Amino acid sequence: MHNARDAMDVAGPAEESAIEAYGVGRRYRRGWALRDCSFRLPAGRICGLVGPNGAGKTTLMAIAANLLEPTDGTLTVFGEAPESVQAGRRTAFLAQEKPLFRRFTVAETLRLGRELNPGWDQRAAENVVRAGNVPMEARIGTLSGGQRTRVAFALAFGKRPDLLMLDEPMSDLDPLVRHELMGVLLAGAAEHGTTVLMSSHILSELEDVCDFLLVISAGGLRMAGDVDELRSAHLRLQGARSGADAGPAQGGAQGVPAELAGHTIVEYRTSGRQVTALIRPDGPVAGQWQTDTPNLEELLLSYLRCPDAPPLISPVAQVPGRAHGFDDSRASA
Repeated sequence: MHNARDAMDVAGPAEESAIEAYGVGRRYRRGWALRDCSFRLPAGRICGLVGPNGAGKTTLMAIAANLLEPTDGTLTVFGEAPESVQAGRRTAFLAQEKPLFRRFTVAETLRLGRELNPGWDQRAAENVVRAGNVPMEARIGTLSGGQRTRVAFALAFGKRPDLLMLDEPMSDLDPLVRHELMGVLLAGAAEHGTTVLMSSHILSELEDVCDFLLVISAGGLRMAGDVDELRSAHLRLQGARSGADAGPAQGGAQGVPAELAGHTIVEYRTSGRQVTALIRPDGPVAGQWQTDTPNLEELLLSYLRCPDAPPLISPVAQVPGRAHGFDDSRASA
């Protein structure tokens, strides 16, 4: 039987950190966009950054890209401050808006990329553009939204960064083009050891490509770590409700069956006498339940639907000296 402690207790060997955040917060006039976020993203990972609109995903990436300063806390990129020359050379950020000079031609845009970036890979950038049949002599302002996305992607990719951050990069592309560019991205990341931090609302797309996960909701970090470890730390239960209710369970769920009371309940739903639950088990699960490991989409949707569920930060995603809600004495953190 699954035990979340078994899945999460042992951290892997020390790895270089692409990003380390210590109590990072960012406040705007309307309130906090991020609050007390602490985590590390090991280098070389393909990381999905997930959360509802307004959760703080764009703010987090903008801080790492030196476009915003945190109100609280500190964040480093490969051990350097984001505003440092070293971090700037190793980082590329493709924002949702994809700002490009509308009067430049595609060729002039790539030429500017070559002039600004010492490690520029002209062939890689041109290959991305030409694969979409985008004329090199066309002006940016005359291109379609999908073509501009391709040029912006070519700029970010041609820089050959060690950390590539993509904020909803392919939302305006059709499925075939998304699939093509995702293949280019993964091949380049594998060849060069690039760390990729990518936000997307297409959860199935993330499941196909990501091996690391950061989940943010209401400005706070809800879950972080290796995808396989996070999935293995949970069980999806289905069955008929039976026995007496035990009252609130770990995690705050109300009216759960007594046999689940010792486990952390992430999500608990009933339809008549049928029960579906996502739990972080602390030992064997009693009762007649159909059990399986949730896929990534099921896991993410449960955490997004249940913002009061206790957070889970796996050891590989933790930074020293910060409280992460991971209690080694039980499986619920």
